[in-house]
Amino acid sequence: MALRTAGYRRVYIDGSFVCAKKMPGDFDACWDTDGVDPEILDPVFLTFERKRAAQKRKYLGEFFPVSMTEGGTGSTFLEFFQVDKETGRPKGIILLSLRSL
Repeated sequence: MALRTAGYRRVYIDGSFVCAKKMPGDFDACWDTDGVDPEILDPVFLTFERKRAAQKRKYLGEFFPVSMTEGGTGSTFLEFFQVDKETGRPKGIILLSLRSL
């Protein structure tokens, strides 16, 4: 609900939450910045210190803007999430449209 209130339209979900793991550890998400009101945005979504500890504590996962660059690859997080870390092959992620929720 905090995402939709700030104007988020789309969130892409990745991580062990969207794989075949029986007990996922967490999720990773990247959010579309279009239409987001920075005055309403929960500041934790822009807090990346200590491996995103504040995000994990509050929301049990990690959030990145879609256009933010992942340090190791130079890809945006939206691109990074769509590549299997072990094989380098393309993979799917989940798109949540927050307009309809």
